[in-house]
Amino acid sequence: MATQIFVNLPVKDLNKSVEFFTHLGYTFNPQFTDENATCMIVSDTIYVMLLVEKFFKTFTKKDICDSSKSTEVLVCLSCESRAQVDEMVAKAVAAGGKTPNEPKDYGFMYGHGYEDLDGHIWELMYMDPAASGPH
Repeated sequence: MATQIFVNLPVKDLNKSVEFFTHLGYTFNPQFTDENATCMIVSDTIYVMLLVEKFFKTFTKKDICDSSKSTEVLVCLSCESRAQVDEMVAKAVAAGGKTPNEPKDYGFMYGHGYEDLDGHIWELMYMDPAASGPH
């Protein structure tokens, strides 16, 4: 069985976050959704738990990072093409997100990203399969 990852992120307004990520094409598992949390499906092995801040605090004794001033994590997802990177960033901006940086083109790798409504940074990258050489 492949290892699964569940990224847990605090959000201020769960409904607005669900609306934002739905605009980007993500779906949610209703089995793990209530007024405190939802499980966003990124892939067969990647999930993001969006947790209302008060509920998030029940899992840690530490303060929640103020993502408008500090960055605790950069979530990076691979894309199938440069066009998909740009399309996802455009969807995020149209849904109310921001772009913290300009796109970066390294020839073999292309990346860009967005900040969601809570200031979490999502990096998107495409790497040319030919650049990784023979397997």
